[in-house]
Amino acid sequence: MIYDQISKELWALAEQSEKELKEQYEKVDRIALANSDRILSAFINNRVSYTDFADINGYGNYDPGRDKLEAIFAEVLGCEDALVRPHIMSGTNALYLTFSALLKHGDTMISLTGTPYDSLQEMIGLYGDSTQSLKANGVKYEQIDLVDNEFDEKAIVRRLAKNDVKLVEIQRSRGYSSRLSLTIEKIGHLISKIREVNKDVIIMVDNCYGELVEEREPGHVGADVVVGSLMKNLGGGVAATGGYVAGRKDLIAMVADRLTAPGIGKEQGANFNLNNSFFKGLFLAPNAVKGALKTAIFSAYMLEKLGYQNVSPRYSDVRTDIIQTVELGTKENLVLFTQGIQESSPVDSFVKVMAAPMPGYPFDEVMACGSFTQGSTIELSADAPVVEPYTLYLQGALSFEYGKLSILLALSKIKKEA
Repeated sequence: MIYDQISKELWALAEQSEKELKEQYEKVDRIALANSDRILSAFINNRVSYTDFADINGYGNYDPGRDKLEAIFAEVLGCEDALVRPHIMSGTNALYLTFSALLKHGDTMISLTGTPYDSLQEMIGLYGDSTQSLKANGVKYEQIDLVDNEFDEKAIVRRLAKNDVKLVEIQRSRGYSSRLSLTIEKIGHLISKIREVNKDVIIMVDNCYGELVEEREPGHVGADVVVGSLMKNLGGGVAATGGYVAGRKDLIAMVADRLTAPGIGKEQGANFNLNNSFFKGLFLAPNAVKGALKTAIFSAYMLEKLGYQNVSPRYSDVRTDIIQTVELGTKENLVLFTQGIQESSPVDSFVKVMAAPMPGYPFDEVMACGSFTQGSTIELSADAPVVEPYTLYLQGALSFEYGKLSILLALSKIKKEA
């Protein structure tokens, strides 16, 4: 039994945490209830039927279930329309699809959150020699860095007042960086400031890891396009693949034309018998996100109390995504911690994690992901680039109970090896 493998000291600390984290856990419960209300209402409003789960093959013409699913996603995300497809294989794929649909030769895009997430850099053309990068196809790229974890509002407003920028991108989550993730309140405030000087620029938000963590989404505060993966929050741990793009109806039509072909747009695309899992995943997503958040808060508490350095967010901090980080100082500690997470996973617990190259990333990576869906980050996983200061990124857990057991077992194994 796992219970017997966990040290008494760690169990005592975990029991202490239940009292000290009561307020944080209750807040997470309230948010989950509010988001469950919005999702259930969207299902009822769109008259979901058992027939909407039918397997549609071939071209995928006339799929009312697909249409309802996309209407529900749009409603949940505060948008006019949405594209939710198994053909979108990851968050990175969803982002590239959207960029390539909305940006043409000569257009300028600006990242308002500094250097983007590692897997986006080659896509944009910041490194590598792909002929399909945005820069290779004539898209101009600029970035405005955050200042002390805040938008550089003056620089952004000044630059956008020139009215020569097609699209600005906001990365809600920290990615592989030390900066804090961005709250919906901060994103909404910036959007209102941008609209005072520029009515036309497309405001796009990379929403990965952030869905349902707060009671509002970027679409509710004026974002034109919101992009994410179903192997993260909104898949609820049930969707085995897929991604979404939600936003203004005219922009979603452009993205759909890019995914299929002009003149076809959203009308085609067989569902591979995945409608049921997409509906069910979204329905269960608030509870999965709740489990992931409580696991992250618990992890932060345990790590802080055990003396680990630079734990972020701290257990008492406000959260806007499911990511938890801890700075481990050495490659050895990084690999050991990741191995501990893998060994406490329900799937592939016998696999030994080692640092290795990974497609789309510029450095060797360590990744623990003993999940039912390969690479699913709403399930408990841990990964990191093997570079100083050796910061581990921990996220997910389909339930708090499973997450808690895994974290305690991993900490026990690390303590034994130390």
